[in-house]
Amino acid sequence: MNSQTLTASVPWAPRFETAALVALLLFVAALQVSIAAAGILLALTYACWAALVAFGHERVAAPPMFWPLLAYAGATLVSAAFSRDPVASLIDSKQLLLFLIVPVVYRLAWRERAITVTNVIITVGAVSALVGVVQYGVLHFDNLGRRPHGALTHYMTYSGLLMLVTSAAAARLIYRTEDRVWPALVMPALLVALALTFTRSAWVGTCAAIALLLVIKDRRLLALLPIGVAIFIAVAPPRVADRMRSMFDPNDPTNRDRVAMLHSGTRMIQDRPLTGVGPNMVKEVYPSYRDPNAVQPINVHLHNVPMQIAAERGLPALAIWAWFIVVLLRDMVRMLGTSPHPSLPAAGLAAVVAMLAAGLFEYNFGDSEFLMLFLVLVTLPYAALRAPADQRP
Repeated sequence: MNSQTLTASVPWAPRFETAALVALLLFVAALQVSIAAAGILLALTYACWAALVAFGHERVAAPPMFWPLLAYAGATLVSAAFSRDPVASLIDSKQLLLFLIVPVVYRLAWRERAITVTNVIITVGAVSALVGVVQYGVLHFDNLGRRPHGALTHYMTYSGLLMLVTSAAAARLIYRTEDRVWPALVMPALLVALALTFTRSAWVGTCAAIALLLVIKDRRLLALLPIGVAIFIAVAPPRVADRMRSMFDPNDPTNRDRVAMLHSGTRMIQDRPLTGVGPNMVKEVYPSYRDPNAVQPINVHLHNVPMQIAAERGLPALAIWAWFIVVLLRDMVRMLGTSPHPSLPAAGLAAVVAMLAAGLFEYNFGDSEFLMLFLVLVTLPYAALRAPADQRP
């Protein structure tokens, strides 16, 4: 049944379609404001999407990268079943429901709607960045013990979302021929707020994403990046500049602890290579695998996405996750040359590169807020290629 047939049999279908889109936009906006509100709005969006699919007798459609995600979900459930605490691991696996964001965005954000969703992401990100700047400059969130966190509860989540928004804004600025004024205006606020979070992994991810965008657009533009970094170091507050320099200090306690965590994770993988120690179990078993050179007595996760996945869910799960990343990168590169809105695959590509680079030092793929925004950004390029709902078979 196509949407015209659905409209004839269910007169309220067009209004329900609009309601579903509004729910999606509100969910995307709430992501950078409140995880509780975002969760409620995501549930509402899921309900609207399910109703549209059910009443319209539609086939559930999803882009190619969704199938590796489903396989990854399956590997996660297998790991949970063999966990030392299967109940706790299964409860933690509820995060897998977030993967449904992919078919939902794919169904609702077609054509120009994808641009609208991106506009909401960048606009709310700009407001969130201003909140962080005020926290730093007025409320004295200006040290490692008290960092800007926007309207969110943790500075790591805040910096990770700022990284994704900055990547999307940079893609819009570099790859879209119109509507460049707004991203050009908000980029300084985004970059300043990101710098003031003291979060080195987000800095690395943002630099990697922007560098890739510049190289693909024009190799000569890459010369802008070191100039920007030099200006940043010159004008940054002393504490922020010191934090940047600490990235290259092998004696920095957090650097040493991250190396120790890699050793601990390697031993976990050696003991349980197929299923890992189980979702949410790394923190439980960490004392048994703690490296002698570790700084912290316990860590909730291993601050490295590939290592965390392998240690927690096993090498097969890591291989499936790598398959997901390869499909994403392949499709984004292809769409960059064929999409009528190249800024969208550019933003998706930047989001993947930022996640991978920052994920070498932080388990960002396991952060629910980060994962939700990441999945939205990488699904939008696919959705933009879909026909409007009333033109689909």
